Amino acid sequence: MYPLEYYEFFVKFNEGDYYTCHDLLEEIWMVDKRNFFIKGLLQMTVALYHYSYGNVKGTRTMMQAAYDYLQPYRPFYWGMDVGEVCVFIERCLMIIPADVDRVDFSEINQLPPLPSLVLFLRD
Repeated sequence: MYPLEYYEFFVKFNEGDYYTCHDLLEEIWMVDKRNFFIKGLLQMTVALYHYSYGNVKGTRTMMQAAYDYLQPYRPFYWGMDVGEVCVFIERCLMIIPADVDRVDFSEINQLPPLPSLVLFLRD
């Protein structure tokens, strides 16, 4: 029903492998660049990857873009609880430091942890 990469995305997201999530979602998006739902998920995974290595400014920018792209797909789309994802993004945006642009990788543990999100395909 969905592209194989979409199913694989759920597994990799729940494993915390956001770099692979980006690659999987990009495969879908490159086929249909009008799919802004996928673009929103893509932006969210890029944001989470940025945060993992200290690019705080990039995290804020990508999270906001993800939120903006995903809003029209609430509450459910492609078997996903988009409302839950948007709440997760809202929580992240409240936690991500607003006064920091970048943190050295050796100081990553000083950033506040982001909330967790487990994604399920609900079709």
